[in-house]
Amino acid sequence: MDINKKINEEMVSAAKAKDKIRLSAVRMIKTALHNKEIELMRPLNETEIMQLLSVMVKQRKDSIEQFAKGGRTDLVEKEEAELKVVQEFLPAQMSNEEVENLIKKAIAETGAASVKDMGKVMKILMPQITGRADGKAAGEKVKALLSS
Repeated sequence: MDINKKINEEMVSAAKAKDKIRLSAVRMIKTALHNKEIELMRPLNETEIMQLLSVMVKQRKDSIEQFAKGGRTDLVEKEEAELKVVQEFLPAQMSNEEVENLIKKAIAETGAASVKDMGKVMKILMPQITGRADGKAAGEKVKALLSS
């Protein structure tokens, strides 16, 4: 299903259900996608949409962490609710084993031997996991595997 069509359907259902948090989050997604399309002066492809949604997930996680440090539980709850909505539009997340297998395959493909070769590995790995796994965690796993 086209992501824009799905977003519009979600907006209508959230408005009918009077779910303010969900409606706000879906509008936020729609606005971000629309702004990116304006910036690029063309419609987004699926990879770009997944990257944008991944960035939004990362922003929510960072905000949750910061608000928790500041003792703002009200804002933590709001960000967590938005995070759940954004994650609904992403494909199913990969398991740790799947990510590790892709990392090992990328290391073998590039012939990486040390942490200096991490960039080569990440270049191959990121397009495969974008939107389906946490890039930061994958980077840490790559570094750990190349260090050992």
